[in-house]
Amino acid sequence: MLNELGLRKRAELIQAIRAFFINREYVEVDTPARLPVVIPEAHNLPVESGDHILQTSPEICMKRVLAETGCRRIFQICKCYRKNERGDRHLPEFTMLEWYRAQSDYNSLMTECEDFIIEVAEAIGRRGYLSYQRTDITLEKPWARITVSDAFSMYSPVSMAQALEENIFDEILCTHIEPRLGMKKPVFLYDYPAELGALARKKTDNPSVAERFEVYVAGLELANGFSELTDPKEQRQRFEQELKSIEHQGRSAGRMPEKFLKSLVNMPEAAGIALGVDRLAMILFDLDTIDKTVLFVPEDL
Repeated sequence: MLNELGLRKRAELIQAIRAFFINREYVEVDTPARLPVVIPEAHNLPVESGDHILQTSPEICMKRVLAETGCRRIFQICKCYRKNERGDRHLPEFTMLEWYRAQSDYNSLMTECEDFIIEVAEAIGRRGYLSYQRTDITLEKPWARITVSDAFSMYSPVSMAQALEENIFDEILCTHIEPRLGMKKPVFLYDYPAELGALARKKTDNPSVAERFEVYVAGLELANGFSELTDPKEQRQRFEQELKSIEHQGRSAGRMPEKFLKSLVNMPEAAGIALGVDRLAMILFDLDTIDKTVLFVPEDL
């Protein structure tokens, strides 16, 4: 459990996060966490709550807010839930920051993500640099941007194509690539294979990749963002593939999120990002485990 000092530091971090978005004229939203249907994701195991499901992220509702209310900049800090997520960097219940900007793409969102981490770090006394687990990290801009393909060429024992074909992409990424990223300065890993960006727009000049990125600091993945796919027909086709993958795992695929798909007709061009607040606290406060960033872990309850 956090002591009083830890509680105050976490509260200061949350206040700094809110201040960043308020100063940029974002609207804070508060969407339901318990839903009748969620976005189908083969890589995330949802938590059931009676005949509903606890959100793995607020994405499905936040995009509807963007499409249906006229708001063009929104953010939310909320609890999310995923089964079998437990370890030094994972909790089954965790705090997510998610934000969306209309008339934006993943390039401008990467720039805003730089500004966000730099300004929040400065607000809590980490001006221009961090020291995490005996690693000194400068926050000076610009941060490096490395394509996934280049990262595999630089660090992986197999090509990206081979990793995809043999279904070992995640294993190679976690074992060989992630530990090398962001060790001196934060790094954006971008242009993921299209099949790994289920809700991301494909690049116009290279549809084999999606306009998706992740940001890494000291080998720790903090956030996942992308240019939003707004074509309902293409999104439905991708969801159908995800549902097939879920069924192949022996799980119940659930229902298609029809209201979400209907809302995409009115969705503006936009980009969105999800950032783990507990992991951000790990980095900013130099903590070796996510357990030290929260009041209670599951084993204490």
